[in-house]
Amino acid sequence: MKRFRFPGSRILRIAAGVGAVAFAVLSYVYLTLPDVRQLATTNPRTTAFMELREREAAAAGRPVKRVQRWVPYSRISINLRRAVLAAEDSAFFDHEGVDIAEIKKSIQDSLEKGKELRGASTITQQLAKNLYLSPSRNPLRKVEELMITWRLETALSKARILEIYLNVIEWGDLVWGAEAASRTYFGVPASALSREQAALLAVSDKFCRNHGFRLCAGRSGRRYLHPGLRAGQP
Repeated sequence: MKRFRFPGSRILRIAAGVGAVAFAVLSYVYLTLPDVRQLATTNPRTTAFMELREREAAAAGRPVKRVQRWVPYSRISINLRRAVLAAEDSAFFDHEGVDIAEIKKSIQDSLEKGKELRGASTITQQLAKNLYLSPSRNPLRKVEELMITWRLETALSKARILEIYLNVIEWGDLVWGAEAASRTYFGVPASALSREQAALLAVSDKFCRNHGFRLCAGRSGRRYLHPGLRAGQP
């Protein structure tokens, strides 16, 4: 007589195997993550995104000239700090790297209003991606991003995270950081940005990331922050 086998046992074995593989992958990813503790006292000399943009420029036959000048947190206008937080991550000082409330809101808007699921990445998540990862939407990359985000939030103060972010994000074609952007577009240091200039930079940063930085490339004499918003205009 043929012995009956309960199908649930096979399912359990498969689930256990999948779980073991997932655990092994996550363990490997975690152990190979960068050590972010040095960022507490040392400014990064380059980022994954800087190197990516430079490779793209070289491949396209464009000049590869990195425009960046690091400035401490105290020399970045409070107007710009506030404008970037308002545009990018208003709950930055309240969450621990991931804004659960914003993620829920994004999902709810998508389900109720039929909107495309918008990004809900925090400033810390964006910094993790810019420093070490790529623009890829690969699920494994997202796991790496979340793990690095947790490490950044654990190792660094909020002010230090924001300082690094404002010094390494791209504001136009190979223009990196608040100081370079302020001098390139307005001819003033980041410490002297007005509220109007800061708001324009904050909005332009988001536009460039969403629509491609080549739309933010300069023109002779006067650069575009993005189409329709010229440097110096309110």
